[in-house]
Amino acid sequence: MNHSNKDGKPSAESAEERPLIKENARQPNTYPTQSGKSVSQGVADVRKAARGNKEMKFTALLHHLTIDLLRESFYSLKRKAAPGVDGVTWQEYEDGLEDRLTDLHGRVHRGAYRATPSRRVYIEKADGRQRPLAVPAIEDKLVQHAVVSILNQIYEEDFLGFSYGFRPGRSQHQALDALSYALLKKKVNYILDADIRGFFGAPGKAGRFQRVRFPPRKGEEPPHRESSLGLMKVTT
Repeated sequence: MNHSNKDGKPSAESAEERPLIKENARQPNTYPTQSGKSVSQGVADVRKAARGNKEMKFTALLHHLTIDLLRESFYSLKRKAAPGVDGVTWQEYEDGLEDRLTDLHGRVHRGAYRATPSRRVYIEKADGRQRPLAVPAIEDKLVQHAVVSILNQIYEEDFLGFSYGFRPGRSQHQALDALSYALLKKKVNYILDADIRGFFGAPGKAGRFQRVRFPPRKGEEPPHRESSLGLMKVTT
C-alpha cells in the first residue's frame, strides 16, 4: 500500500516496508525570518487546503510571496554557483540584500519583474552527446525558489510515498536505496526503466500545473503565464 506524503502519515520508508536509515532522515529546510517565524508556517494554510480538497484550484497565491520568503530562498541557494548572464554572484547580491529584496518584492507584486535570459552552457554526457544547461541570474534563481516553495505546499500533497524526483528533502540516492531494499526483500518479477524525453522543455504539454489556475492577463503581462525562459548561448 502506498501512502501520499502527508504530515503525520506513514513515510516513504514505511510505505515500502523498509527501515528508516540515516541517509533518508528528512532534514528541516526552513530558514528563520527576522520575525522568528519560519516561512513554511506562513504558507501552512495552502498545504492544509490542498490536503483537504484534492479538486481545489488555487487562484490567489501571490500574496504568499513575501520579503521573508525571498530572504529564505536567497539563503537556500548555493553560495558558489556559477553566475548568470549578468555576472552577479551570490556574495555580490548579498551586499545590500534587504534593499534588493524590497525592490524585487515590489517589482514582482507590481507585475514589473522580468526574468533575464539564462546563460546556456553544455556539459559532456557519457555517450559523447552534450546536455544543454541553463544558468539563470541569481535574482531569477531566488524568485524561482520562492515560487517553488509555495507550489510545493500544493503538489507535495499529491505525491505518493515512493516518488523521489525533484522533491524537497529527497534524492536519487534514496530512490536507489528503496529499489535495493525491494530487490533484496520482496519478490520482484521485472523492473521498468523509462525516461521521458524533453519533459521540462515542453511547457504546458504535460498538464503538470493542473491544480493552479492562472488568472486572465492584465495590461502588458506576457501571454505565456507558464515559464518560457529566454536563453543566451555562450562559449566556455
